[in-house]
Amino acid sequence: MQTIAKQLGAGDPHVTELADAFVLESGTVLQGVRVTWHSWGRLNNARDNAVVVNHALTGSADVETWWPGLLGPGRALDPERDYIVCANVLGSCYGTTGPATIEAATGRPYGSRFPTITVRDMVRLQKRLIDDIGIRSMACVIGGSLGGMLTLEWALLYPDVVRSIVAVAAAASQPAWAIGWSEAQRQAIYADPDWRGGDYSQERPPRAGLAAARAMAMLSYRHWGEFQSRFGRRRRADGVYEAQSYLRHHGETFIDRFQASSYVTLTRAMDTFDVGAGRGGCPKALAGIRVPVLLASVDSDLLYPVDEQAFLARHIPAAEHVVLRSPHGHDGFLIETDSLNAFVRDFRERLGKTVKEEVA
Repeated sequence: MQTIAKQLGAGDPHVTELADAFVLESGTVLQGVRVTWHSWGRLNNARDNAVVVNHALTGSADVETWWPGLLGPGRALDPERDYIVCANVLGSCYGTTGPATIEAATGRPYGSRFPTITVRDMVRLQKRLIDDIGIRSMACVIGGSLGGMLTLEWALLYPDVVRSIVAVAAAASQPAWAIGWSEAQRQAIYADPDWRGGDYSQERPPRAGLAAARAMAMLSYRHWGEFQSRFGRRRRADGVYEAQSYLRHHGETFIDRFQASSYVTLTRAMDTFDVGAGRGGCPKALAGIRVPVLLASVDSDLLYPVDEQAFLARHIPAAEHVVLRSPHGHDGFLIETDSLNAFVRDFRERLGKTVKEEVA
């Protein structure tokens, strides 16, 4: 790997390009893969104080924008102690190679030619980045939702590098309910005539389809009780129900920051996620995780209910399971950051004390 952008100030973006080919789990080869990432803090002399943060489906490497309650001095992700790294995942549209990237061989976006990818592909690319940075081991890997999937895979793929993990609002494999939601959202994108099989024009992307997909996603990310108490049957002055207005707003703002092709690529990758694939099934695979694990649930999560994390806790030997109380559904892991920060900070502080006692 060769680094293109020099390290900038804390939180500034970096771009790293692979000097050689990247082979996907499918066997497909990608050339010239780039990774865009952010960092906070400094790597210590032992090169072992790194914390990798994994973002969710439509998130980015800028942790400050979506987990500010966990990032900062004295918090769970402390740049005065940790070297914090967050990379945009493979397939994203925030700088890391994805379907909207210009393919060198054709001079056009990959579009429909971008290959099928998996969560393991995303983690393997992150490992290439970590090696390039010079990190020897990681104090912790943490993430929620899709980020939680990556976090579990980190512990399974690289057990000699990861010393602890925190998986939030995630499951051992993508549940049928979540697969159904993702398929409905993709069908909305496919139904937009501007989709053009994934080879759409950047001047005329499938905006209506992507907005509809986002509106559907918001229903899965929230809780029906919150909608009822927040909106009820109230209408705006123009007669539009406030619940309708909320969904329309999220759809309209989303199309200005995300690519339909990345949305399709990443949701397909999530659908194939299964820690037990090729490992003898989920219980056997999870039993092989030997590092300390903190699992966090949201009690109102309809997409990845508490039962999913309870399953993880039953099968991972050194797992702790905590539950965030929130009316906000799946998105509670992005909203109840004070509670989540306290859980994660306590978990990491106890691990730190145990290490010191063992050394002493």
